[in-house]
Amino acid sequence: MRVAMLAAECEPWAKTGGLADVVDALARALGRSPAGVIDGPVDVFLPRYRGLTDLPEGTVTEELVVRVPDPRRPAGVSDITIISAEVNGYRLRLVDHPAAFDRAAFYGDGKGDYADNAWRFGLHCRAALEALRSDGRPVDVIHLHDWQAGPAAIFRDLRYAEDPIIGPAAMVMTLHNLAYHGWTGNAALGQLGVRPGDDVPGQNADGVDLLAAGIEGADLVNTVSAGYAAEALTPAFGMGLDGLLRSLGDRFIGILNGLDSTVWDPATDDVIAAPFTRGDLSGKAMCRADLLDRNGMDPGDSGPVLGMIGRLDPQKGFDILAEAAPALVARGWRLIVQGSGRPSLADPFRALAAASPTRVTFIERFDRAMARRIYAGADAFVMPSRFEPCGQGQMIALRYGTPPIVHRTGGLADTVVDETLHPGAGTGFVFEHPTPEGLLWACDQAVALHARDDGSAWADLQARGMSVDFDWVTGAAPHYVDAYRRAIALRAAARTAGASARP
Repeated sequence: MRVAMLAAECEPWAKTGGLADVVDALARALGRSPAGVIDGPVDVFLPRYRGLTDLPEGTVTEELVVRVPDPRRPAGVSDITIISAEVNGYRLRLVDHPAAFDRAAFYGDGKGDYADNAWRFGLHCRAALEALRSDGRPVDVIHLHDWQAGPAAIFRDLRYAEDPIIGPAAMVMTLHNLAYHGWTGNAALGQLGVRPGDDVPGQNADGVDLLAAGIEGADLVNTVSAGYAAEALTPAFGMGLDGLLRSLGDRFIGILNGLDSTVWDPATDDVIAAPFTRGDLSGKAMCRADLLDRNGMDPGDSGPVLGMIGRLDPQKGFDILAEAAPALVARGWRLIVQGSGRPSLADPFRALAAASPTRVTFIERFDRAMARRIYAGADAFVMPSRFEPCGQGQMIALRYGTPPIVHRTGGLADTVVDETLHPGAGTGFVFEHPTPEGLLWACDQAVALHARDDGSAWADLQARGMSVDFDWVTGAAPHYVDAYRRAIALRAAARTAGASARP
């Protein structure tokens, strides 16, 4: 199968969250599929944003110029450069159009989303489809990631239905987070080149929901864990799309994300203070001391250290941790929190760190190196998310011998086995209600286990967590291959049925 992905983020080139990690890791893993499964490297189409990490020397293989319909140009077209580079086992294809992507941020500024996002990402999708056409090779699967790729589902059937390259291609839509829809009101529909009377998926009387457009237009839809897939079918978690998702029946599935075990490996991580393995955790003590020393805390204090890393968003539950923090500090915990985003969620941590600088550290930025040190050096890692499609932090924490403390939701429930409910078989601690009280209860369970049997029960917990295999190659990637095959069959059947129905 020839596979192309359309995404707004891909690590390490452009990242705001877990979407970037998934796109990069899945493309890498598919490239390591058994011979005869994937035709050549996977294509990953990504906007060339301002400040995008320079491509390694010698990796660029082609610069292609494609002419793309552009409703904002007087002539109705724009010439867009596609820069292709062989990186990380896949072919990165940067859509270079400064008017759309040379901006201070990916999606918006302090005033909100950019008003022309539909045009920007519509142009990205059109350029990707035109590049695939220019290649002159059949493409079997076009894999769309989140709302930014939704326009491709509109264009395939509206503009490329009879095209020999794009028309037969199956589309798989992956929903990484249902909270973001890419809503485009009627006044902005012209940005997509949509004309009055066009039959557009995801459309209602007020405009087009680009995430819904991708869901309706795709042959197969998935989200990133079985738990979140089940939750998404309910009004509480479906973000207004639960009815649409239920209408898909078995064409909506959950595939649990993986973890790139070559990128996240405490035995080879050259950022952390010392390497360690499941069989020899001695280096982890050095990582703990290094983390505390770097953050102005006493390495000799045996009190437990709780780490949290993420986007400052209500979804992630930072406010839950902030409310629980005074009680945690009173119980002897120290907190090291890294995150950036909403100022209202940062303010409590600034105040906590100012009031107790030797007990609370707040790192208000995205710092890759410090994130690795937190995963390796904290005693426990907390994710009190209100909802979580999958989550990567808990997987990384398990890999680094740092038991996670998580709310029972979505992918967190799928990946962490509660030690309290399953003594001697757990990998972390799971609380039922996303409240400060629920978090405190789980932290108390962790402290109690840590003190039991001279620490051997805790060491056993760490070992079980480190032994869990989330590797993309053996886990998620084969499931995506199966999904691709099924989507191809569904697309072929739909085109056959459509052809037989025509007069």
